[in-house]
Amino acid sequence: MWIVIPVILAFLLIPFGLLLLLSPGKPALFLDDSGKALPGSISEKIHVTINGAELGMFIKGKDKALPVLLYLHGGMPDFFLTQWHPTGLENHFIIAWLEQRGAGISYNPSTSRETMTVEQLISDTLEVTNYLRHRFGQEKIYLMAHSGGTFFGIQAAARAPEVYSAYIGVSQVSNQLESERLAYEYMLKQFKENGNNSMVRKLEAAPVTLAGGTPRAYLALRDPAMHPLGIGTTHAMKSHISGVFLTSLAFREYTLAEKFNLWRAEARAGVSIIWDEMLAVDLSQAVTKLDLPVYFLQGIYDYTCSYPLAKSYLEKLKAPLKGFYTFEQSAHSPMFEEPEKMRKIMRIDVLGKTNSLADA
Repeated sequence: MWIVIPVILAFLLIPFGLLLLLSPGKPALFLDDSGKALPGSISEKIHVTINGAELGMFIKGKDKALPVLLYLHGGMPDFFLTQWHPTGLENHFIIAWLEQRGAGISYNPSTSRETMTVEQLISDTLEVTNYLRHRFGQEKIYLMAHSGGTFFGIQAAARAPEVYSAYIGVSQVSNQLESERLAYEYMLKQFKENGNNSMVRKLEAAPVTLAGGTPRAYLALRDPAMHPLGIGTTHAMKSHISGVFLTSLAFREYTLAEKFNLWRAEARAGVSIIWDEMLAVDLSQAVTKLDLPVYFLQGIYDYTCSYPLAKSYLEKLKAPLKGFYTFEQSAHSPMFEEPEKMRKIMRIDVLGKTNSLADA
């Protein structure tokens, strides 16, 4: 017994100590050639009171004079992925990685789930936009949204186009219920072809239909089914556990408590805190016009938010300037999977107010 107890304690304390070591929770500074903080740069983690809630964000940029870009994540904050998949956006923008109400460093257990509606997230987006405009002295900023963030992001841009220089939808939501049906049919076909009978049985027991929606059993299968097929977070990521969960635990700019809250919030939200509203609305019918330049960046392997549906949506969408960009090596996260191409598009087309690099 005197041997067993210390061994058990060691197995418990060593991982905890390692997590503490990996969780200083301080934003990494941009350094010059001498190893000192780069003059004029910004790297901070802050909380701002927005519509009565304390919302957290990471603000990064190598020069405070750069144009501001507000980033809206999908169902779960993904800034922690930049530690392993740097986007390089901070070379061209001051980028504010907002962690939306109820998620990540904005998580508050006392916040009622019923208050986290699409309308609330649109309002929060516009208020954060105004905070950034006033703080950095810019009349307009750029709005980039990813996955579920595009659902309310594009609606915010439609509501207040005068405060945005452009809207950039990465893995743009269009008709999400149809997207899920297409993903279900694709996965079922692939697992039948590769002989994964266990997954076939599970999927067949939880069919996705336009009438029946997305059963709870299907949502539990969604990540474990998508990632091995290369149609999930990234085309190369074969496991949500190793690719997302363990990666988040190793992220140095979160404290240990923030890492705990990240997954506490994720467990509460499921796929998305606004999932039911996303399934109920076809954006191609609800938002048909934007009075500002619009860019859609889409991975060809993306079944989380359907590639063909996003492409069809942009074709119908009325805008003074628009461009659709196919990422041939990407699934759901082209900004992390093909960052060089993404930066080129942002630098030449978005900042240059053109669509010269768009698909033909």
